[in-house]
Amino acid sequence: MRETTAKASMSRPRRVLFLVENLPSPFDRRVWQEACALRDAGYLVSIVCPTGKGCEKKFQAIDGIHVYRYNLPVEASGAAGYAVEYAIALAWTFVLAWRVLLTRGFDVIHACNPPDLFFLIGGFFKLIGKKFIFDHHDLNPELFEAKFGRRGFFHSLLLKLEYWTFRTADVSIATNESYRRIAIERGCVPSERVFVVRSGPSLERLKILPPDTRLKRGCRYLVGYVGVMGKQEGIDYLLKAARHITLDLGRSDVHFGLVGGGTSLEEMKALARELGIADNVTFAGRVPDGEMLAMLNTADVCVNSDVANELNDKSTMNKIMEYMALGKPIVQFDLAEGRHSAQGASLYAKKNDPLDLAAKIVELLDDPVRRAEMGEFGRRRVENELEWRHEAPKLLAAYDALWSGVEVSRAPQSVET
Repeated sequence: MRETTAKASMSRPRRVLFLVENLPSPFDRRVWQEACALRDAGYLVSIVCPTGKGCEKKFQAIDGIHVYRYNLPVEASGAAGYAVEYAIALAWTFVLAWRVLLTRGFDVIHACNPPDLFFLIGGFFKLIGKKFIFDHHDLNPELFEAKFGRRGFFHSLLLKLEYWTFRTADVSIATNESYRRIAIERGCVPSERVFVVRSGPSLERLKILPPDTRLKRGCRYLVGYVGVMGKQEGIDYLLKAARHITLDLGRSDVHFGLVGGGTSLEEMKALARELGIADNVTFAGRVPDGEMLAMLNTADVCVNSDVANELNDKSTMNKIMEYMALGKPIVQFDLAEGRHSAQGASLYAKKNDPLDLAAKIVELLDDPVRRAEMGEFGRRRVENELEWRHEAPKLLAAYDALWSGVEVSRAPQSVET
């Protein structure tokens, strides 16, 4: 049996410090699952992250994991706002990293993007013998292009920051094979130092429960969505599909329940009013797990409306696997990683076509047998392949490589812009 290095011939356990900027812990599901897996393997785990709804305390010890939080200004939406947000986050993270070092200590920094700036902190602490792992959550150059519709100076800058993050890392973790290829090809990371650890859902958390028919608001069917309300999430496409279903097709028997917060939430509420479907859509906002699970367990069909672009085509969306874990049939635009995850659990609409999205939703609503078959397929795929228990050993393998002492050539190479 493989010996876990955290427990092997050590007078004390290895100590890990997670750095996170875009979500608080334990709200960030991937980070929390990774932290718990490392704790269970014998590591001493700390997290530095921002505060957020339900995570307002500056310090919490949760099940042996110490969480240190800092306040951030209002969530940014423009380039200048991001610069201010990231500068404040970087400063607070550096200060709190020192606090952890001088109290609990750490041997490795496990940095999760965005932003691709934590290599500055990781590189600094490498000077005093610490290790640095990069956990690649988002393609920031592609994210910039998706948000602002252009490339130019900032796109090139983000490519360079991404490159130096990869070059600083002793080990890189990718969420899927598309991200792994980018680490190897664009980040010049040796292939043996890149590990795919997918964001597998936890079936302990995602429990199948009886529906709450009140959430259908008197309708026969509920179409569910959970996720961020941002520009690249395509909520406008979903609302246009909802308008076509409820007004153009006259389907007054369908209600839409959308769970999640983000920079576009108020804008999407305004769009629903403009489209004349405000009464047909519930915007729940960011809610506790119980309310989110109630909405998804009640939904007859779940939707992923992510815009078809280079970012979303290469990214694995947690919502897809959460839908599958709850046995729900899915409708989404035809994207490479979305199709890889869902396979037969989803119908695939033409890219960025709200009318075809609507047609696929109606097709499933009117076919209960197919809905059941697709839901069962998705649930089995999660149980047998995608659940977090299948991914946790891959995370521990990445840490084994970190501590293996194998030296890897890192000859300087130019960054592609």
